[in-house]
Amino acid sequence: MSEEVDEVRYSSLTSERHAWRSRVVTRANRFKNQLLRRWWLLVLPALVGFGVQAIVGLFETPLYVSCGRMIVNLKLSIPEGSLYTEELNNFLGTQAALMQSAVVMQRAHDRAGEQLPIVEDDRVALKGLILPRTTIFVLQGTGRDQKYTQAFVQSCMEEYINLKREMRAQTSDTTLAGMTEEVLRLERELRRCDEELVAFSSSNSVVLLQEQGNIAANFLAGLNQRLAGLKSEFGLLQLLDLDQTLERQQETGVACLVPHAGIDGSVRPEAAALADGDYLRARQQVLVLKAEREELSHDLRPAHPRMVALGEEIGRRERLLSIFRQESARQLESRKESLRLQIINLEQEVKEGETRALEMSRRGAEYQRLKANTQRTQALYDRLLGTMQTLDVNKQISPESVTIMEKASLALANHPGSTRRLLLGGLAGMGLGVLLLGLLDRLDDRVGSLTELQELFREEVLGQVPREKLTLRKPAAGLLEPGDERYAFVEAYRNLRSSLMYLSGPGQRARTLLVTSSVPDEGKSVTSANLAITLAEAGARVLLVDADLRKGSFHERFGIGARAKGLSEALAGEVGNVQEKRPDHGEENGVMGSSGTAEGPGPVPVPGWVEWVQKTGVTTLFLLPRGEATHRASELFLSARAARFLEEASGRYDFVVLDTAPVMAADDVTSLAPRVDGVLFVVRAEHSSARVMRAALDLLYLRHVRVLGLVFNDVRRRNGDYYQYYGRNAD
Repeated sequence: MSEEVDEVRYSSLTSERHAWRSRVVTRANRFKNQLLRRWWLLVLPALVGFGVQAIVGLFETPLYVSCGRMIVNLKLSIPEGSLYTEELNNFLGTQAALMQSAVVMQRAHDRAGEQLPIVEDDRVALKGLILPRTTIFVLQGTGRDQKYTQAFVQSCMEEYINLKREMRAQTSDTTLAGMTEEVLRLERELRRCDEELVAFSSSNSVVLLQEQGNIAANFLAGLNQRLAGLKSEFGLLQLLDLDQTLERQQETGVACLVPHAGIDGSVRPEAAALADGDYLRARQQVLVLKAEREELSHDLRPAHPRMVALGEEIGRRERLLSIFRQESARQLESRKESLRLQIINLEQEVKEGETRALEMSRRGAEYQRLKANTQRTQALYDRLLGTMQTLDVNKQISPESVTIMEKASLALANHPGSTRRLLLGGLAGMGLGVLLLGLLDRLDDRVGSLTELQELFREEVLGQVPREKLTLRKPAAGLLEPGDERYAFVEAYRNLRSSLMYLSGPGQRARTLLVTSSVPDEGKSVTSANLAITLAEAGARVLLVDADLRKGSFHERFGIGARAKGLSEALAGEVGNVQEKRPDHGEENGVMGSSGTAEGPGPVPVPGWVEWVQKTGVTTLFLLPRGEATHRASELFLSARAARFLEEASGRYDFVVLDTAPVMAADDVTSLAPRVDGVLFVVRAEHSSARVMRAALDLLYLRHVRVLGLVFNDVRRRNGDYYQYYGRNAD
């Protein structure tokens, strides 16, 4: 269930997105068509804007522009091989700002005023430019007086140099005063450092401090080495048991801790061996004696003298080993305690040695600090004193850092911003044209594209007919001809014919077709004639009826006399039935067949209007002209003769195509349309009003007319909604 809901939601979102895109494309195409039709609405306001700005520029008071150039030297030579370097960070920008400062401009204004009388208080606008990748400044002045502008620019350059000289002199004096004060401070600081160093040296021997420091360091290193050895030995004794300790002593060649004597005080050989430290061998001998006793026990009794002697010997040796272990354990504990006390004593000595070494280091560092302060202060004092003796910027710098490269030029007339004003005027006019186009687009409800037509009307669009340049002086202008090379034009009517053929089933096919439009000049007559031609070319017998009884002109288009009788006389009842033989062309039906009721070539009753049917250039296409013009067309179409005429015509022809007056021009169409099988409504692109079209269609629907669909006529080929297959030179 959730999947179905998600699918429906996705489908809804997709359709909304497509509808939004369609609306955007429709509005864009509509605006493009408006632009193609009314391009002059952009050109004309732009030209007006250009003209207005040009006229304003002609009557505007001209301004005069004078330019001068200055070059900047970044490095200046001074005596004794030194260099005076100005600050380079943002140097050029700083100099440009200084040239345009209020102080320089005020001085230049006063200086220029002394040279030339000022008619009015007209300040000159000054602008400083820096030439790319150079240190050249271009000073540009703009004013209303020619001579005053030139004098002002020249005065600005000179006053700028004077201001730089004053600033340099002031900076030199300030610098010398500051340096003198700093020298005095350094002199006092140097004296104080010397006194501190002398006081420290008097209470501490520098050589003795160094020797004592070395001795203390060596002694402390020896103590740390001994302490590490004792801690290592003490830790090892803590980890090993008695047997492991004795084995370690045996492996390292350390003698036993106690002598091994007998009970009576005499030293036996085996005891002497133990006393020699061969504890492991004695223990192995005990094990060997036990093994020997175990082996003899298989052959001898326990009471045997040899077994008794072995037992006594084993017991004696075990007692000696036990005594040795006890004594060794006691001595091992004594050894551990001795090591612990030695470690404590050495740690205390190490702490005292570290204290003495730190004290020696502190005194040495204090001495080095006092010595470094004295040396640093002395170096600063010497360097600053040397600078004071060699630097005198105000008197010893020979060239200026900024010099005049070119004097102020003669001020020339200039119309500032003329090009910019013209461009702005043209853009403003073009913007106004765009607004007018947008306003006209809002007010204009004429349909310009297929997408727009489909968006505004629910009726089916059966075909699009492209725009063709027609020669209006020719009577047959716009009609299809055999071998016509207007391929897109021909294919459009063939497509319309196919749409009608497959619009419904063969039994429900509309045979009487009425072609109309909302207002005149929308191409309904050309559409009905060409539709009849394409139907006839497919083999159908088609009767084209000029049902515009007021202004019908098919007799002119097909070259028939203007006084020929036709539909008007037939509906007025001026003729009766006559007997005639069926025409030969009735036997030559095309692929769509004939609807004639009589069979064979014999005489049959034929309606009287048939004698006014005219042949055309197409074999199976026949024309019933308008006849005499009349203003009673509405009454004639409501008569029974009109219904009988349609019935008779549909019985004799496969298709009856009626061209009528526009719906909104007269009531003729709304009187005749309910009697036909279907109505084709012609819409002319960029001409038909959507509001009028809707009113015309509503009138037809009010009379229960079957509107088959819309024919979109005179479509611009460059329209985004129109696609054509054939080109100009298609075969």
